Amino acid sequence: MNLYTYYRSSAAYRVRIALHLKGLDYTAVPVHLARNGGEQHSDAYRALNPNETVPTLQDGALTLSQSLAIIEYLDETHPAPPLLPGTPADRARIRSIAQTIACDIHPIDNLRVLQYLTGTLGITEAQKSAWYCHWVERGLAAVERMLADDPRTGAFCHGDAPTLADCCLVPQIANARRFHCRFDHLPTIARIVRQCESVEAFRRAAPDQQPDAE
Repeated sequence: MNLYTYYRSSAAYRVRIALHLKGLDYTAVPVHLARNGGEQHSDAYRALNPNETVPTLQDGALTLSQSLAIIEYLDETHPAPPLLPGTPADRARIRSIAQTIACDIHPIDNLRVLQYLTGTLGITEAQKSAWYCHWVERGLAAVERMLADDPRTGAFCHGDAPTLADCCLVPQIANARRFHCRFDHLPTIARIVRQCESVEAFRRAAPDQQPDAE
């Protein structure tokens, strides 16, 4: 398998976590999202991923984009350990947490949006950071309530083993730290992230462990 990735991309980070949790070998193919106007905009990469984003996964003749779709594909083709375990209700809860992060928080604050804010709309770096932290902190507060108020939360987001929800939570927190957003008042999230960061698969997937880390 080839994973087209960028070390700071939280979407690619999710997939790296899943690959390492499942013990799957893959080749990282770095796509620098900022160099030379963004390597994701090249004709060659656009042919792989028309949306010009990372990650992209190649598994033999199959090419997939979108991190949640890739992780669910990996979970179906390599079921152990399961990242969507349990009953239909359990799996729906895991997806709900994951999608709150990946669909509600992340799209507002991803690189394309931030570049538009500073480049096209001309806002300052300080204003950009304030925008980023406003939406991230608001979204994480909702995730905290989802986790803290549900007895199905265990050592991880759902139970006592990592799931798709944890694959999404940890990269979002990594980005929040980079922009100096507050989440110290969210004790359940902080505890779960510490638990995840004690797992080797999460450590190996971290941005500073990637071949393209700067």
